[in-house]
Amino acid sequence: MSGIRQAFILGAGLGTRLRPLTESLPKPLVPVWNCPLITYALDHLIADLGVEAFAINTHHCPDAYEAAFPGAVYRQRPLLFRHEPSLLDTAGGIDNLRDWLPDNEPFLVYNGDILTDLPLAAALAQHRASGDLVTMILRSHGDELRVGFDPERRAVVDLRGVLVPDWPLRFQFTGIYVVSPDFLHHLVPGKIESVVLPMLEVIRNGGRIGGIVIDEGDWSDLGERVSYLASLPLLAGGFPRYAAAGEGSARIASSARIDPTAVIDALSSVGDGAVIGAGSCLTESVIWPGAIVEPGADLRRVVVRSGLTVSGLHENVDF
Repeated sequence: MSGIRQAFILGAGLGTRLRPLTESLPKPLVPVWNCPLITYALDHLIADLGVEAFAINTHHCPDAYEAAFPGAVYRQRPLLFRHEPSLLDTAGGIDNLRDWLPDNEPFLVYNGDILTDLPLAAALAQHRASGDLVTMILRSHGDELRVGFDPERRAVVDLRGVLVPDWPLRFQFTGIYVVSPDFLHHLVPGKIESVVLPMLEVIRNGGRIGGIVIDEGDWSDLGERVSYLASLPLLAGGFPRYAAAGEGSARIASSARIDPTAVIDALSSVGDGAVIGAGSCLTESVIWPGAIVEPGADLRRVVVRSGLTVSGLHENVDF
């Protein structure tokens, strides 16, 4: 068996670092070249691992998920939306899916706010061969090198400097990990906590948390506006390798009403039903579906949310 059947995508965060863009929309649903961010995760997992069914936990604006995925299906794959009235954190979110998770085969967990096309097959192959409880996918570079990893043993020895604070080899955790069902025995039913804590307990007690370093492909965390806008040149350069997210995605939506005198650079995107007025200029900007850019507006690195109207000159602000 080369693929994996089920995957859990974390979608319940509040998206506080990305406000105001997440005031009325969960972070995994923010438009990225006119597709909800989470569809890139879904496409990635379908293309690389043949995932057949997905669970997504929800909290903030849960109805937005049902609106984005009518019938709770994506590319003929069923989506289970598991609402968390109170946030359960990562370990609590996994525990809350015990009834859905497989009993005798691994599943995959994937952060819903990342944009990546790193190849996943090697991680699953290593996990199946190793017998590790968890296999964390790591990068050798990044802004948060917090995972102590022994490449020779392919073993995670420390997380967040808790167990071996002076371990010299530190790596970036990608937010993607393969999990064996036996790991659920290390979760306390009903407990709200990060998955890091039971992982640390496994390591502390002599168990195996594995890791694999995958530096191929692109990876970014779209948790704040700088990284959100940084995705624009990435997409313009041909990302992702596993094909366009969603079906019929386009940088400029066909239903957008754009005056022929408007100037839109190659990094900007315009959503469904948006209106771009005469003489306006968009530079590295994201216009969400249904937004209106008034005639003569000059927007530079600006995001305009659905239903809002913007005029005048603006730079490095969001509406």
